[in-house]
Amino acid sequence: MKADEWAQIVRGLAEKRGVVYEPVGGLNPKGGPAALCPGGTNRITGQLSDEFWGASCDADEREHGGLFSKTVLPGAVLAKAHMPDLAEVVPMFNVESVEIEERVEQAVSRRKVEFESIEFNRRFLATVPSDHDPVALRELFSPGFLDWAAGIRNEVDFGITDRQLYFMWRLDQRAADEYEAALDHAGQLFVRLRAEMEEHGIHTYAAGPWHAGLEPFPVESV
Repeated sequence: MKADEWAQIVRGLAEKRGVVYEPVGGLNPKGGPAALCPGGTNRITGQLSDEFWGASCDADEREHGGLFSKTVLPGAVLAKAHMPDLAEVVPMFNVESVEIEERVEQAVSRRKVEFESIEFNRRFLATVPSDHDPVALRELFSPGFLDWAAGIRNEVDFGITDRQLYFMWRLDQRAADEYEAALDHAGQLFVRLRAEMEEHGIHTYAAGPWHAGLEPFPVESV
């Protein structure tokens, strides 16, 4: 596959879902909301799936091909959404699909969070910065959420950083249906985390274009 062939797949997906496609993601006008995935290749922005507004772009990009036919292609797609309400509860966390031999090394510099789900703990390494309390994250993830996440067949990472929710999906095949699966799972993560917050009586914003950086957040939640 060539880079332009992959770009055409992403462009076609954007048209199908009625969202904006850009070859390279730019910044929003000065004074406006922060753009998601600025500088990201093949960025799409808008309502990416049901009840999920955000932006996505290529990730883990690498060169492929021979000496005279090299092309840069993604090994993953990255979806993001502004979630300042979630960041108020858990300012930063990472949940990563990692190989067994990576677990010890990666856990040293961060604070590992263990959950009651054996399968979730087996599949993922969940961490917060060493100076953060892991209790808020442990309390946020219900048994139902842990079961859902552990049941995702693909290798994924997700978390909160810079008040943004991120979801990375490792690509097995660079195809439209797999990209659609990635967006649908990112949307499910977004919806489920908002439901977890509401279950705990935590303030949430109504889903809308502000989550994609297309409009400022409303003054009051709905």
